[in-house]
Amino acid sequence: MSNPTSYDVATLRNLFPILHRKVKGKDLVYLDNAATSQKPIQVIDALVHYYTHYNANIHRGLHTLADEATAAYEAARVAVQQFIGAAFHEEIIFTKGTTESINIVARSWGSAFLQRGDEIIISSLEHHANIVPWQMIAEEKGAILKVIPMDDNGVLDMGAYSNMLSEKTKFVSIIHVSNALGIINPVEEIIALAHEKNALVLLDGAQSCVHLDIDVKKLDCDFYVFSGHKIYGPTGVGVLYGKRELLEKMPPFLGGGEMIKEVTFEKTTYNELPFKFEAGTPNIADVIVLKPAIDFINNYGKANIRAHEEELLAYATSKLKEIEGLKIIGDVQNKISVISFVIEGVHPQDLAILLDNQGIAVRTGHHCAQPLMQRLGIVGTTRVSFAAYNTLAEIEVLIAALHKSLKMLR
Repeated sequence: MSNPTSYDVATLRNLFPILHRKVKGKDLVYLDNAATSQKPIQVIDALVHYYTHYNANIHRGLHTLADEATAAYEAARVAVQQFIGAAFHEEIIFTKGTTESINIVARSWGSAFLQRGDEIIISSLEHHANIVPWQMIAEEKGAILKVIPMDDNGVLDMGAYSNMLSEKTKFVSIIHVSNALGIINPVEEIIALAHEKNALVLLDGAQSCVHLDIDVKKLDCDFYVFSGHKIYGPTGVGVLYGKRELLEKMPPFLGGGEMIKEVTFEKTTYNELPFKFEAGTPNIADVIVLKPAIDFINNYGKANIRAHEEELLAYATSKLKEIEGLKIIGDVQNKISVISFVIEGVHPQDLAILLDNQGIAVRTGHHCAQPLMQRLGIVGTTRVSFAAYNTLAEIEVLIAALHKSLKMLR
């Protein structure tokens, strides 16, 4: 959008009904946005509007409600295409989320094209969703899974990565931004080096899509995946982007209605993109309301939201560093608005409970990145993550609550 709405966080917060509730008698301070974002009223209203005005199955019906539902569903596909800069709307496949999107690529592409001895590369920073599917397909096909090492700050060793690449490398699957630490990986370099060896690259964009400007054509990634619930949209819906020529060569992941052209008991012919990968009745309502979620981001402007989040990140980082015994994990410059930390002598779970008693929602644990935590030699961290609607005042509340909690724990 060329002229985003003027950024006023107080006005923006009024769009989010949940932010006005209380938790344990305190005003809610929601700092768990890397896990899931809250939803603006236009997203909530759009969901209700679908169910109360044109709830119907899509693509196959000839009646008015089916036509309206189909049009809204396909409008969401075009909105996603534009949001991530895809060349064709057929390259946008709707899924249940990032996890399913990665699994589709691993099972469909991997089953069709991986051979014994081929190599797959992931990194030390990966979410379990970008580890387990590749372990499964590697074991099945006799492929080898390699892991890019990192330093003690969570920065990938790009020299080691370059040395790993060979003619045996067939696929590289990398988290764009670490969900546990917020670190932005050098994906442009990762992609370019992989392509020199004719290897394909998938980017896990679950954390990057809402914060960074994404243009899959410029990135030249072969696949890009993300989830609706992290971009102010609904749960249970996600996106798989793939270059059209690759998706056309891949076999369907699920069989059933919609993904077929013709079925006989002797043979089935498959539908064209994107329907080949969207078997059965999809999550129609939640796909439709992806569009108002994207419209919300575009209306305020990613650059404006990012500038606001960077201010929050800088302020919170400086205040947290003043706390005795607190260590930020992944304390580097190139990151999104996520801070992961440990406090000497304090278990993250104990801290989370005490913060919740003060109305503050944070995330603790291994953040579905157990190998990363093992590499760092810790059981887990406390993670605070900011979104468009968070404020400097909320950071002050967090800092005061941390001091109060530590007095109780020490």
